[in-house]
Amino acid sequence: MATIDDIIKHSVNPFDSSAARNFWSEQELSPTVESIHQKQSTEIKSVLAQIAQDHQTRTLILYGDVGSGKTHFMGQLKKSLNDQAFFVYVEPFSQSDHIWRHILRNTVDSLVNAPAGQEDSQLILWLKSCLSTISQGLQSEQRTLMNRIKGIFGQIKTDAGRDRKLFIDILKKTIGTTGIYNANEFFGILYDLTHPDLYPLACEWLKGDNLDDDSLKNLKVKQSIDDEDKARGILGNFSKISAKTRPIVLCFDHLDSIAHLPDGSIDIQALFNVTSTIYNANWQGLLIIISIRTSTWNDNYKRIIPSDLDRASIRIPLKRINLEEAEALWATRLYPLHNQADPKPGSPIYPLTPQVLEKAFPGRKASPRKALDLGKLVFQEYKERLFTDKQHPKPKWLDLETPPTPQPPPVDKTKAEFQLLWQQEYKKSQEKITKITLLAATDLMRMLEQALAALQVQKIKPNLISGRHAGYSLSYQQPGKQERVGVVWTEEANMTSFFNVMNACQKAIQENLCQTLYLIRAGGLGTSKLAGNQLYKQIFTNTNHHHIKPTLPSVHYLATYHNLVKAVEAHELVVAGKTISLKELEAFIRDAQILHKCTLLQNLGIVTAQAHSRESSNGKKDVQPVKEFLLNLVITQSFMGVATLIQHAEKHFPVVQASEIQQLIQQLCDEQKTRIIDPKAKLQDQLICLVTK
Repeated sequence: MATIDDIIKHSVNPFDSSAARNFWSEQELSPTVESIHQKQSTEIKSVLAQIAQDHQTRTLILYGDVGSGKTHFMGQLKKSLNDQAFFVYVEPFSQSDHIWRHILRNTVDSLVNAPAGQEDSQLILWLKSCLSTISQGLQSEQRTLMNRIKGIFGQIKTDAGRDRKLFIDILKKTIGTTGIYNANEFFGILYDLTHPDLYPLACEWLKGDNLDDDSLKNLKVKQSIDDEDKARGILGNFSKISAKTRPIVLCFDHLDSIAHLPDGSIDIQALFNVTSTIYNANWQGLLIIISIRTSTWNDNYKRIIPSDLDRASIRIPLKRINLEEAEALWATRLYPLHNQADPKPGSPIYPLTPQVLEKAFPGRKASPRKALDLGKLVFQEYKERLFTDKQHPKPKWLDLETPPTPQPPPVDKTKAEFQLLWQQEYKKSQEKITKITLLAATDLMRMLEQALAALQVQKIKPNLISGRHAGYSLSYQQPGKQERVGVVWTEEANMTSFFNVMNACQKAIQENLCQTLYLIRAGGLGTSKLAGNQLYKQIFTNTNHHHIKPTLPSVHYLATYHNLVKAVEAHELVVAGKTISLKELEAFIRDAQILHKCTLLQNLGIVTAQAHSRESSNGKKDVQPVKEFLLNLVITQSFMGVATLIQHAEKHFPVVQASEIQQLIQQLCDEQKTRIIDPKAKLQDQLICLVTK
């Protein structure tokens, strides 16, 4: 085995961080220290236990300064309580008048995920738990049916029609119809969740997708959940049934990114209108957690109606940690390196020292993020001195009376770190968004609007078309011209809805609200007999208007940028030790020309295509992103082990072979961008560094 210093030479900085994120999507949470925020965790567990007993809904405000660990804390909470509650993460809502549909979509999106250690989704576990509770009070014949249904989850039913009717009758008798919105259809959808062929369709209906007539017929329902009242009704049904199962935890995070009012402030009252409705309707079995920055809360809580504010009486602050907890946090990051070393280091935080913390934080308190940022800085300094100093290095921090002022890293290193961050976030978008229809049209339009703003498109205005589909559209001034361009994005399968959108488009054109109109739609257009299809042909055949079929990778680009914007608005995007502003993020995006690879933006004429693109259609494996990843990682680390570099690339690009990665590393060396220091050594002993000019 190697010494700890040898391992440090070959390693990637264990304190490297990434952007803020949806805590539900994180399958591998960062190491944690149990003592950090333990009091707050215990308090929330107590509140949840009370809800499990009396089924009374409660709301709590979780607040803390930037870097206090709110998102990480909720991730740990979900991990520790996933056998006691069902967790829902609600993305920031972009339109207040769609808030109930937004919450419903995010609720179902979270529930269709499986908790750690479980094969079934939260939705199926929720339904099974409900059926188990109901079965206990049934007579023998009814209990036999319910047990049969529970026992054949995911299997084809031999007498599905009869079982479905009996299932609905049992739920109507045991749960009742009072307070259940559209009981027959809703209970029928719950039955369809047990059928493998209907499960995906039932999930789409539950989250509010506007389904076509054939799909509605297969589900035996009359219409989709296409307005706020229906969405609120279905959410109320979830609450009603949760009283017979475990509580549902609704987590609202990143409130800096929610819809804004005309004066620029966030529309926090829209969220508290939701909580007020929940309390007034006596919804049960919910724990509502509102996670917010302390400064955002202080700036906005006076805008909330006092009676609504009074209901959120549980306030839990996440405070700064002490230096002993900061040391423990360092130790969790350094443990994987220490575990490989022989002999073991004498200190669990080697090569860092407690004196570094004491000098940096004389008040003996720090936010978790600042402690980790300091660890990253000092670790990198130590690693580089290992490479340059023949004698055993000592951190410069200990040679100084006061901590040095951190110097901005070289521009190339900052760009490299940002591009690595982009690739990490892009990969998460790929894993999460497997089809375009997983996203609501209003969310897709918001993502497109943010990308256009980053590319300095002028005079962007939302809501080009009028009516209930206004949020599906925007307009902007065509680059270099005075003409206005309109964009409408709809993926709804329902042809009546499609006709209404086409009708609204025609009115916008007739009123000269735009001179060129783009329809973005990957879905079908209906048959030629349908009025929507006929209107579509009038607008987009042999005219100045165009139909673009978006690709899934295009949506990944837009979603990735949206996530970074969300992190910026929460003051949680850190690149090269600096918290990035929105203007700086937009500059990074333009300088790196990252969005130039998005074919949707190319088709709109906003950007020009690049030679290398993830959306290459020539059938060849595009290894350019892998090569960029390799170079950027070496730039950010200064030097590292070749084997470590290969391992990180394999993890990030699982479809690329180790031999291909080695060829790309050799290309970087041939281009004199990197250099292998000891090429004759065994692969696991080789080091690679950046060639500086």
